[in-house]
Amino acid sequence: MVTHVAWTQWDDLEVPAGVELLNPSSAPLDSADLGSVTFYVPPYMTGLAGLEPVTRMPKLAHLQLPNAGSDDAVPFAREGLTIHNARGVHDISTAELALALTLASNRGFDDFHRAQAQGAWRPKRYQSLWRARVGIIGFGSIGRTIARLMEPFEAEIVPFTARGRDGTRTLAELPELLPTLDVVILILPAKPSTIGLVDATFLSAMKDGALLVNVARGPIVVTQDLIDELATGRIRAAVDVTDPEPLPDGHRLWAAPNLIISPHVGGNSSAFEPRMRRLIYDQLKKLVDGEPLDHAVIVGREILD
Repeated sequence: MVTHVAWTQWDDLEVPAGVELLNPSSAPLDSADLGSVTFYVPPYMTGLAGLEPVTRMPKLAHLQLPNAGSDDAVPFAREGLTIHNARGVHDISTAELALALTLASNRGFDDFHRAQAQGAWRPKRYQSLWRARVGIIGFGSIGRTIARLMEPFEAEIVPFTARGRDGTRTLAELPELLPTLDVVILILPAKPSTIGLVDATFLSAMKDGALLVNVARGPIVVTQDLIDELATGRIRAAVDVTDPEPLPDGHRLWAAPNLIISPHVGGNSSAFEPRMRRLIYDQLKKLVDGEPLDHAVIVGREILD
């Protein structure tokens, strides 16, 4: 007996008994009647276009996001709907990129690329991550994974959370500690309290030669302030997210010195699909068994802490 109707991007997804599976072939999002859908997973990397169909799903009870962040889904919150994030799915991919961006900037990969294009051999000494003091701002599952990946480098990890959870430092302590950090990695959610956190005051407090890595959300950093600080040559940055995003042609950030940009690919690796499939199956099994689903971030119109 079918008790739940789920829509996902995969037509070969394994689902537990009691779940009818819809997909782009059987129920195209742009044309199908979606009135029976009770569990919806937006196609990955589709942004607001993937969330819009929620408005045509009157029976929807669970919106399972394929992302770690949930800020884009806030406008679609409504009574009777629980929104879940994909906590755990992107941990290794995003942490891997955070480490890669850190190493690429510290060891001068951007310089190597420019020199290679010019056919120039330009050896010099670059900064090592060994025993660096690394601030990780946002210490959820991805932040903790970043810390684990840095263990072989004997880096000193200084973790931050909003209120100092589990022995971490609070965001209020940033002005005091920023001048002591060699690397600052952003992996915190975009909320009213964190948007614009990294502004001119924050950037000017970073030590000379320090590196800012953003694998969180673009609006956490004030873009113009970052451009201005990079222009001084005092700090470096490596970002997977920008504001605006996608970054338009001709934007000044493209030409900023001491900067590496990747096009928001933190979670978009070969690790995504098998981990997301597993999460969806586990969530649907809980649904069929009458158990609470994991990773609720918005219930009705209430954003959970």
